[in-house]
Amino acid sequence: MVKWRSASIAMTAAALAFATAACGGKEAPAQDKVAPAGAGGKQVASVPTGPAGELSVWESKELGDVLTDSAGFTLYRFDKDTAKPPTSRCAGDCAKTWPVVPAAGASASAKVGKSALGSVTRADGTKQLTVGGWPVYRYVGDTKPKQANGQGSGGVWFAAAADGSKAAKGKKAGGGTGKKLPGLSVRQDPELGKIVVDKRGFTVYRFTKDSAWPMKSACTGACLDKWPVVGPVDKNDAPGIVKKNFLVMKRPDGIKQQTVNCWPVYTFKGDKRPGDTNGQGVGGTWYAVSPEGKLVKVK
Repeated sequence: MVKWRSASIAMTAAALAFATAACGGKEAPAQDKVAPAGAGGKQVASVPTGPAGELSVWESKELGDVLTDSAGFTLYRFDKDTAKPPTSRCAGDCAKTWPVVPAAGASASAKVGKSALGSVTRADGTKQLTVGGWPVYRYVGDTKPKQANGQGSGGVWFAAAADGSKAAKGKKAGGGTGKKLPGLSVRQDPELGKIVVDKRGFTVYRFTKDSAWPMKSACTGACLDKWPVVGPVDKNDAPGIVKKNFLVMKRPDGIKQQTVNCWPVYTFKGDKRPGDTNGQGVGGTWYAVSPEGKLVKVK
């Protein structure tokens, strides 16, 4: 009986010691953190938080070419941020869910133009990577490469394309479609909707100081260096564009310029690749053109 009581007391003491250690006694040795287990008990990667390394793209069936870090994790952009000037508005708890991508240690691959990379200084003094002026982030809900679980979150978070715009089906790295385009055609822009593009895939613009009747261009001299005219295009080589008043105007300088619904149209030297819309809203007078020849203005 004495032996049993002694053993019982010893076991009780051991249990109490274990409980004390677990509930606030001496802290147990720190354990290495491991990634959560996936299907079948396999370990899956957690989203990186360090430098992006060489940026690349992965081809998504739903989203087209999606911007990634060197590990293949999707990079995102936030609609409440701005690209002109670059401004990041995700901080605090937001940045815990959407870790910012450091500017240091990022480089461009062949599919991501070096000129698209930049940085923005955040409120805490750190520098965040920007692509096409847009600050970029990762998402903690992506547990392995080639996932885009953050796509559309809250209606304000979207996977980024190689040029910093929103990734969109059919849009290839660099903004093009990979197909030969007609003289003028229509592109579905993630931000502007349906807009007219030229045979290179570059955005077509209108100038609010021009007039449609009589057809007259107010862009002359140095203005044309920044805003080259769109040359004549055959009606049959402009699918999806309104054909009424699809006319060619002869300018006073002798240059022939295409019009859409009588409005003279141009491209912008500041657009460096297909899919760019850097001319949108410049000076409050230049805007992308809809297939009907109207100004495209988005609030």
